Amino acid sequence: MAETIAGVTIPDSKMAQDATALVRDVANDLIFDHSRRTFLFGSLRGMEEGLRYDSELLYVGAMFHDLGLTDTYRRTDQRFEIDAADVARDFLKEYGLDGDAADTVWAAIALHTTPEIPLHMQSEVALVTRGVELDVLGIGYHSLTPEQREAVVEAHPRPDFKNKILAAFTHGLKDRPETTFGNVKADVLEHFLPGFQRGDFVEVIRDNPWPE
Repeated sequence: MAETIAGVTIPDSKMAQDATALVRDVANDLIFDHSRRTFLFGSLRGMEEGLRYDSELLYVGAMFHDLGLTDTYRRTDQRFEIDAADVARDFLKEYGLDGDAADTVWAAIALHTTPEIPLHMQSEVALVTRGVELDVLGIGYHSLTPEQREAVVEAHPRPDFKNKILAAFTHGLKDRPETTFGNVKADVLEHFLPGFQRGDFVEVIRDNPWPE
């Protein structure tokens, strides 16, 4: 029987169950619970805004969005968001979903740390970002009722979440600091990775090989 939390039903198809099992297998409780909260908060924001969205695609996007921070899927040659987006696309193909559906989930994950742009895209893309922003940054916190927030956190607790997610970001990015150029994760490494020097867009322009 499908589980319902704060009025949101967790998808219970074979694909959704397999997505849950995959994340449960490779991620620690911090990432698993954060990913489930991302789906729940994103769904609640979607309901509040009256958006139509595919719950299963939103679920895969939310559940997979931080897989690039896990040791199983963490690479060193690209942004962690792309690691996770690629895993999601391959996963969806196993269930016969490619084309627009796979592209939507890929974009939802790849853009979830890029402010504003996802909010002007498909509902599933926007709502993964809404869920992440609410859980990590507190954006939209007061758009939900205390009862809704409490129900989500009771099901998926967040003990010392602020400090632990920052540590997870640092761990997932410390071997590829250059991939944080131009995105918010450079802030994390500036705080927590000794010796990190963030890239400077102005200096990149000034020092590039064009002769003028």
